[in-house]
Amino acid sequence: MVIECKHVWNYISEYIDGTLDDATREMVQRHLDHCEVCSAILDSTRNIIVLTADDRVFELPMGFSERLHARLEQEIESAR
Repeated sequence: MVIECKHVWNYISEYIDGTLDDATREMVQRHLDHCEVCSAILDSTRNIIVLTADDRVFELPMGFSERLHARLEQEIESAR
């Protein structure tokens, strides 16, 4: 079964956490093996996790969360 990018994006967190069932993980891995965009999203997500887990806390600009969520919604809608 072929899985589309928009489905892989929904599985990124669980993929990183290792909580996907074996069949889904294998599908996502096959997709990542040939999709540069999704591989970049995976790497970026991992980098964000590393940065946010850093003991050196930094202040985000005012309104950052709202802008981030709006942009994510926009990207999800455009992928549909």
